Amino acid sequence: MNILDRIPPIWKRAYLLICAWYFVNFAISTFFEWRLFRPFPYVLWNGLFLFEALCVLILLIFLYAHFLFRFSSVVQFIGHFTGIVTFFFIMGTLSYYFTDYLDGYIYFENWKEHLTGLLSWHALRFHDQYIITVGVYYVIRYFQGLQIQEKEKSELEIQNREMQISLLKSQINPHFLFNTLNSISTLMHSSKEQARKVITQLSDIFRYALDSQRGEVVKLTHEIDFIENYIRIQQVRFGDRLKFVKTIDPDCLSLKVPPMILQPLVENSVKYGIAPKEDGGTISLTVRRNENRVLFEVQDDGLGTLAKKVMDGSSSGIGMANTDKRLRSYYGPGAGLAVQATHEGYKVTFSIIDPDASSLKSPVQHPIHQLNPESHEHQLHDY
Repeated sequence: MNILDRIPPIWKRAYLLICAWYFVNFAISTFFEWRLFRPFPYVLWNGLFLFEALCVLILLIFLYAHFLFRFSSVVQFIGHFTGIVTFFFIMGTLSYYFTDYLDGYIYFENWKEHLTGLLSWHALRFHDQYIITVGVYYVIRYFQGLQIQEKEKSELEIQNREMQISLLKSQINPHFLFNTLNSISTLMHSSKEQARKVITQLSDIFRYALDSQRGEVVKLTHEIDFIENYIRIQQVRFGDRLKFVKTIDPDCLSLKVPPMILQPLVENSVKYGIAPKEDGGTISLTVRRNENRVLFEVQDDGLGTLAKKVMDGSSSGIGMANTDKRLRSYYGPGAGLAVQATHEGYKVTFSIIDPDASSLKSPVQHPIHQLNPESHEHQLHDY
C-alpha cells in the first residue's frame, strides 16, 4: 500500500476541490490580464506556474496544519500566524520572479519594491488562500471528531449491552440450576429411578444452557423443547398436581428468541403459583402471531395475588426483573413484560416484532396493561 492509498478519501477530495477552485480563479484573472493589460503569451504561462506552485503549497499547508493540531490553541494560533507571513513571502517572491525578475529586475530593491506593492490587494488574496485552506482542514477535523465520538459511543453501547446480557444470563442460569438440583436431592430419597430420569433430563438442560452462551438467539422450537424438559423435571416432583398445556403457532417455531427467556416465567408459576396450592394447577404457554408481532403468554391458575401470603422471602426477584431487562435489551422498550395477577391466577405476556414477517403493519396494542418502564422494575418481582 503506497502513501496515497493511506490518505482518507475526504482529504483527497478536499485537496482537489480547493485546487479546482483556485484553478478557476487563476484562469479568469490571468485571461483578463492577458486580454486587457499585457497581451503576451508569457502571462498565461506565468499564471499556470503560479497555480502549480499554489497547489504544492496547499498540500504543505495541510501537512503543517496537521502538525500544529497536536498542540494547544495558543501554539496553533501563533503557528498559523507565522504560516500566513511565510506563505505571503513565498507567493510574493514567486510572483516577483515571474513578473519582474525575468524582465531584468534582479536586485534586492526590486524584490522589496514588488513585495511592498503586494501589501495592498494582492496581500489579502494570498492571505485568503492560506486561511481558506486552513479553514477547510479544521472543518474536516471537526466533523471527523464528531464521527469518532459517535462511533465510540455506539461501540460503548454495544459493549454495555453485551456485558448486560452476559450478566443477566449468569444471574438467571444459576437461579434455575439451584432449584433443579434441589428437586433431584428430594427425589433421591423417594425414587432413584425417577432421579435418574431427572438427571438425564437435566443433562439435556445443561447442554442447552451451555450452548445458549455461544450465541445471543436460538430458534423458538429449541426454547420450547427446553421448557418441556424443565416441566418434566418438575412433574416428577409434583406428579398430577402440575399440568402443562402449550399452544404454539407452527409458523412461529423458526422465530429467533433470546435463550432461556421463557424459563424464569414458567419457573415463577411453578414455584409461587402451583407448588403452594394444595390441588396444584395448570400452566399454559401460548405463542401466536398477530400480524407482524408474535405474542407470548405464560399463564397459571395457581394462587395469583394470594401467593403473597405464602411467600417466605426466599425470592430475590432476579428471574422476572432480568427477563424484562433482557427483552428490552434485545427488542427495545416496547418489548417488556406485562403482568396481570388476580385471585384466579397469574399471567405474564410480552410481544416482539418478527423481522421475517411478510406483513409489516402497525403493531397491535396488547390488551394487558404495559407497566411504566420508569417505575415497573421494582414492581416486577417473582409473583
